Amino acid sequence: MTNTLDPALLELLACPASRHSLRLDEAAAELVCTDAGCGLAYPIRDGIPVLLVDEARRPGNS
Repeated sequence: MTNTLDPALLELLACPASRHSLRLDEAAAELVCTDAGCGLAYPIRDGIPVLLVDEARRPGNS
């Protein structure tokens, strides 16, 4: 299963914590907040973004 997202969907999504836009990191299968102060990375599982702050990876954490 691919972890790519429709660009139109990506344009609509926002970080639940900061409300900033998200960028797709295909290699890591994550959506990353574009706000430098936030930077949370949300996983994409089976092609579905998991936009829960509790599921997000903090910047600098694996």
